[in-house]
Formats: sequence, structure tokens, C-alpha cells
Amino acid sequence: MRKLLKLCLAATIAIASAYSPVHAQSLELTITAPAGAGGGWDSASRSLQEVMMATGAAKSVQVVNVPGAGGTVGLAQFVGSAKGSPNQLLVAGITLVGASISNASPVDLTQVTPVARLTGDPLVIVVPKDSPIKTMADLKATIAKDVAKTIWVGGSAGGADHILAALVTKGSGQDPAKVNYVAYSGGGEALAAMLGGQATAGVSGYGEWEGQIKSGDLRALAISYPEPISGIEAQPLKAQGFDIELVNWRGVFAGPGVEGKDLDAIKAAVEKTVKSDRWKEVLKARGWTDYYAPSDEFKTFIGSETERVRAILTSIGLAN
Repeated sequence: MRKLLKLCLAATIAIASAYSPVHAQSLELTITAPAGAGGGWDSASRSLQEVMMATGAAKSVQVVNVPGAGGTVGLAQFVGSAKGSPNQLLVAGITLVGASISNASPVDLTQVTPVARLTGDPLVIVVPKDSPIKTMADLKATIAKDVAKTIWVGGSAGGADHILAALVTKGSGQDPAKVNYVAYSGGGEALAAMLGGQATAGVSGYGEWEGQIKSGDLRALAISYPEPISGIEAQPLKAQGFDIELVNWRGVFAGPGVEGKDLDAIKAAVEKTVKSDRWKEVLKARGWTDYYAPSDEFKTFIGSETERVRAILTSIGLAN
């Protein structure tokens, strides 16, 4: 009888193991950042890498950069390579939604598996420290005088930065389709253009250029949030006569067709990461706003956000 009980117990354990979820701590992940180094997606990917490893949410994490076409090159590669994979993630956000639409890309974020929305940051409009433009009123007058000579720099074409530049151009009484916007695949390149005096104005996530704003190398004119943010001197566009608000959100995705215990393990690892004290420290250090939403809520958000961005891009001539 004792031998029979041992055999039953062993069988029970074997069956339970076969159907138990993969432990998050055993995950060996590769995160694709579909942009160059120095931008928001790269920073978010490497922050996830750091905190996942520090908290034991994953066994190992690598980050690869695949820049190009507003993130759609990296997304297309991810869709092809990560189908059903329990070990691959993608970090992306509103810019990739816009780039997919404006570039008429055959791939978009509805084709991958939403895991969690992570951050939602204000965009900031800046000018070089030596610019004669001191206020949004000055920038509006500059745009109104000559839209073609008002050179904007920011992230990828059709993304959040481009959308905001076009909306400000429209709010200044000019055709937003004529905005003179120079797109860069990484925040570092756009920053170099700003610091090199090659642009009239620039747009980026506030956290990405916070250091240069605080050092005085860049002058912040406005943020895209509807309300003021503690610790940020620049005031919302809405408080400066522009009926504009835009949230630069970022999230993490698994490959197409990832489900069941594989998806559960990934969701558990990400949830452990974003609820940790270490992640809260990263948010504070980078000036990011916690905008966490779990998988199901994030999936609904992606659908509605895609339609919202499509409507904005159509209204400003960046999409059909």
C-alpha cells in the first residue's frame, strides 16, 4: 500500500508539473526596441531589462535595437520571428501606431499580443538655449510668418512627436501638412540636431531631454499634458492658448499567437517588474509617469488608440 501511495504521489506531481505555468524566474527573454539607441523605446527596454534582472522576474534579458521607418521595420521583423515564442518581447508606443498608419505599413500593433501598458509621459516642445523664441506665442508667430522655414526635429515620421508638431502648426494658423519636420530614429540624434542649432524647435518625451532642459542647453516652452505636472516648469499647451493634449505612452508586447501558460508567465514577470520598488525608482529617475494597464485593458486601449491616431493623422494630412 505504501508503495502504491508513493507511485500515486509521483504521478500526481508529474501531472501537476506538466500543466503548471512556466515560472517567470526561468524566462530567458529578448526585448526588441524598434528604434536606435538613446530614444524612449530603447530606454524603456533597457529599464525593463535592468529591473527584471534585479528583481528576479526573469532569468536573463537581452535588448536588441532594430531601427527604421518609425519602428515598423522592427515590428515587421518581430511579427515574423516571435510568432508563438515565449521568450520574445517588443517595446513600443503611440509613435509606432502613427508610423504604421502614415507609412501604410502591412503590420501594426493589433497583430501582436499586448502584455502591459507601462508609461504615459508628456511630450515637451523645446528650442535651443540661444534661440530668440522665448515663449509659445513667439513660436506661433514664427510659424505663422513662414511655416517652411520653421524646422522641427523629433522622432520618426508619423509618430507622436510629428503629430504634436503638426497640431501646433495647425494651431498657429498654418496648413499642418506643410510642417517642415525632420524625423530621426533615435532621441539622441534629434537631441544632437537641437544642440547643434540645426532646428527651430524640437519635440520629445520630457524625460528624454530633462537633463538638457535643467542644464539650460534647451529651453522648454510647453508640455502636451492637459494639466501642469509637479516638478516641470513648462506649462501645458492648453494653458497657453492651444487646444492640444497628447500622451506619449509606451507598452510591452509578446509575439502573435502567444497564449496560455506562456503568456501567463510573461504577464506575471512584467507585473512583478512594474509593481516593484525598483521600477518606481526608475520612473522617478527618468521622469516617467506610471501609466500601467494589464493585458486585457491594454488590448482594448490599443484598438481605440489606433482609431484615434488615425483620425488625427487624417485631419492633418498625414494619412488617407
